[in-house]
Amino acid sequence: MTKPSSASIDKIMARFGVGPETTLREVISHIELNGEGVALVVNSDLRFLGIITDGDVRRAILARLNFDQSVQDFLEHKTGPGPKAPLTAPIGTPHDKLVELMDKNGVRHLPLLDKDGRIAGLSLLSSLKRLDLELPVRGVVMAGGFGKRLGPLTSSTPKPLLRVGKKPVMERIVEQLRDSGILNISVTTHFQADMIKEYFGDGGDLGVNIDYTHEEKPLGTAGALSMLANTDEPLLVINGDIRTEVDFKAMLSFHREHSSALTVGVRKYDLPPLPFGVIEAEGSRVTSLVEKPSLSVFINAGIYLLEPSVVKNIPRNQKFDMTDVIDDLLKSGKTVTSFPIHEYWMDVGQQKDLLEAQRDADPEKFER
Repeated sequence: MTKPSSASIDKIMARFGVGPETTLREVISHIELNGEGVALVVNSDLRFLGIITDGDVRRAILARLNFDQSVQDFLEHKTGPGPKAPLTAPIGTPHDKLVELMDKNGVRHLPLLDKDGRIAGLSLLSSLKRLDLELPVRGVVMAGGFGKRLGPLTSSTPKPLLRVGKKPVMERIVEQLRDSGILNISVTTHFQADMIKEYFGDGGDLGVNIDYTHEEKPLGTAGALSMLANTDEPLLVINGDIRTEVDFKAMLSFHREHSSALTVGVRKYDLPPLPFGVIEAEGSRVTSLVEKPSLSVFINAGIYLLEPSVVKNIPRNQKFDMTDVIDDLLKSGKTVTSFPIHEYWMDVGQQKDLLEAQRDADPEKFER
């Protein structure tokens, strides 16, 4: 393999490189822009110091870490699945060996170093195995809701067909699934099902394959999954009133990294500041006083990844919610993982949120 040119190294560093003093907050923007879920940490001489992945960032969100800390500080305390030391390979390693090394260690990115430990390249599993073509996942859009919270807007139009910008919200969901490599999509329907079927048909106009599962009566947020055709692929389930730019490929990687039976997308939600000081105590002994604290929680974002074995255990033709599915899994000792969404996300199930999503739907943000 020929030695990489300085121009090619400059291109890699412009897209993936960050310095040790870069803040974790800046790394999020960098990872979102490069679209590959990785940042390479290097010093001024291009010596490789470490790697930060999309999964690292999301675990940091769950751990409520300080995102104004430097990546150097973050790397010193980094935890999570995968190799403890950064996995690298010498420049010139054959492609088949790179794929074998990444598959064996469950990673999607492999920095290539010269003999002095400097960055000389970056191998991406998505390029070596052309993973961008199709994900081994079936999409499921839950489109059976009545949309009662939207009042008169849904009296003659099903909620998934309400427009956000120039397109119905569900069309944006289908396009996002397609662009992520998810080409087989099941749509669960109940209210005004014929209008949804007429609009989307078999999905051919959007470059996907769509089939429909109709609920004669509402079966909850998970019950309709029991009616789907058997599949050996994981299901990516999304509510039909969600507008988001979440990275579905990253969600699948996170799901696999944690060997999860079910992964639920979550969103950080800031609660209104409390108007009082909060006392913490052990028995009668006060341990701290926090004056008017700002609190946050993680809320269910209406996006799930389920292994096929989970779907097979959902009772058929019974009302069953995702909360019931998760409770059963936890009781049986299975792994349920939360996947924090830092990308754009909006539930358009209420009028004020639909209006906000419509305001956000400018060409630069959403038009392909």
